[in-house]
Amino acid sequence: MIGSVRGRITHKAAPQLMVEAGGIGYELEAPLSTFLNLPAVGEEVQLLTHLVVREDAHVLYAFGSEAERRLFRSLIKVSGVGPKIALALLSGMQVSAFAACVQNKDVTLLTRIPGIGRKTAERLILELQDRFKGAGATEMDRPAGQPPAATPEHEAYDALLALGYRPAEATRLLQAAAQHAGGATSTEELIRRALQGAVRE
Repeated sequence: MIGSVRGRITHKAAPQLMVEAGGIGYELEAPLSTFLNLPAVGEEVQLLTHLVVREDAHVLYAFGSEAERRLFRSLIKVSGVGPKIALALLSGMQVSAFAACVQNKDVTLLTRIPGIGRKTAERLILELQDRFKGAGATEMDRPAGQPPAATPEHEAYDALLALGYRPAEATRLLQAAAQHAGGATSTEELIRRALQGAVRE
C-alpha cells in the first residue's frame, strides 16, 4: 500500500495531477478540497494517498489531510458508494460539514452533491452516524500527520473496520465487549471480546 507521496508537481488538471518522486511520476486523483490548496506546478507537495484496485486499473487517490482520507475510506465502505461518489462528496463539502450533516440527519443537504440521491444520502447517514457521533470540527479537520488520540477504544474500533465490520456493527460489538470487561482494558482484549461476541451471535 502506498500511504503517501512527496515530490514535485509536474501536471495538474482537476481532479487529476502528477507528482514526480524519486524519478517516478505518480498519477493521482484528488477531491477539490485538496486540489484547490495545491501549490503551483513545479513546486513540492506531500499528500496522503489511498490505492483502489479495480479489474481494469489501479487508481491512487490523494488527500491534503488525514481527516479527508479517513472520510474517503469510510465512504467507500458504504454499500452503493464508490470512489467516484466519495470524491464528489469531498469536493462538495468540508469533512466537518459532512459530520454535521450526518449528526443532524440532513438528507436534503447531502442530495445537493452530484451523484448522491435521496436513498444514498439516507444510507450514508444510517451507516456512518455512529462513526461521527460526538465528533467535533477540531477532530474532524485535523491536519495530515497529526493522528487522533489513540485510546484502546479508538484502536479497537479502527481494527474492526479494517476487518470489514460496518461502523454500526463495530460500535455495538465494542459496547458489549466493554460491558463484559467491566472496566478499562487493552486494545487487544477489546478486539478479542468483540470478535467472541460476533461469533456467538
